[in-house]
Amino acid sequence: MRHHADWIHAAIRKIDADYQRSADTHLIKLDIPALTGIDIYLKDESTHPTGSLKHRLARSLFLYALCNGWIGENTPIIESSSGSTAVSEAYFARLLGLPFIAVVPRKTARKKIEQIEFYGGQAHFVDNTSEIYAESRRLARELNGHYMDQFTYAERATDWRGNNNIANSIFEQMTLEPHPIPRWIVMSPGTGGTSATIGRYLRYQMHPTQLCVVDPENSVFHDYFISRDKTLTRDCGSRIEGIGRPRVEPSFIPDVVDTMRTIPDAASVATVHWLETLLGRKAGASTGTNLYGALQLACEMKAKGETGSIVTLLCDSGERYLDTYFDRQWVAEHIGDIEGYLAQLQHLEQTGEWSA
Repeated sequence: MRHHADWIHAAIRKIDADYQRSADTHLIKLDIPALTGIDIYLKDESTHPTGSLKHRLARSLFLYALCNGWIGENTPIIESSSGSTAVSEAYFARLLGLPFIAVVPRKTARKKIEQIEFYGGQAHFVDNTSEIYAESRRLARELNGHYMDQFTYAERATDWRGNNNIANSIFEQMTLEPHPIPRWIVMSPGTGGTSATIGRYLRYQMHPTQLCVVDPENSVFHDYFISRDKTLTRDCGSRIEGIGRPRVEPSFIPDVVDTMRTIPDAASVATVHWLETLLGRKAGASTGTNLYGALQLACEMKAKGETGSIVTLLCDSGERYLDTYFDRQWVAEHIGDIEGYLAQLQHLEQTGEWSA
């Protein structure tokens, strides 16, 4: 079906105008004196209008779909999402006056559901994470809508060569720092689109920076990186919202990644509790996955006598997770004991080394 060009042009102008009204996200330098000569930075994606890294992805997906002629004036938008992408897509759907339905696991944080609804979207629940794909396709067929499918299109919807993508933004903001070319960029995969953008950009710009992708438990990405078996699946989903997948997603490109490691979920949650003591505010657990990996790399660099910088992402605000990752009883029941990791992080802060 060919959609009206005038409406598509007007829709693209609205999205571009919205982008022009937005400033870039901040780059925060962590104060850890014990890591002498090694600087760690957090790219704070929580400051986007919809509060997460996924705002960039949602904007790119809408522009990609519009330019492909997949979206018209009355097209319902359907997306598979654990929350943050759905919040951001609901924002852009409202901007264009389009109905939006997010297919989400029933365990998704209530705060995210409220934000989807705030922007005029609806949440359509499934019991198992693995059901979101088929249910999204079914709804798109029944409603004559468009299934945005972030897990397929994330890696191709963003211009990885530059055009103010997240990698380009990081390098521009690092220009005046003591180590302007990072030794490492650390990223956790949800769709795999952001790691694909960063990895491609690093190669295209011929930077020596290496990309480390950190995976939570119950995710297939790390195993796939090692085995390249696209049929890998898991029976249960990730406990770290927004990252980790029970199947290999089309947007994850392993050949642009230099190394991967799996971060224990308890370590991810402990890290955001520890980070709050440094920043005075809360971050989501995926930020803990990122930062724990960055701290591992920093300690390894220090042990080798190396200096340099490491950049990772603060993906979203912890205010979305007050009833989960920042509720001690919920953490004890669903994640486990985090005290050992908290002690490890405090020891690192004091000495620059992992505790024995």
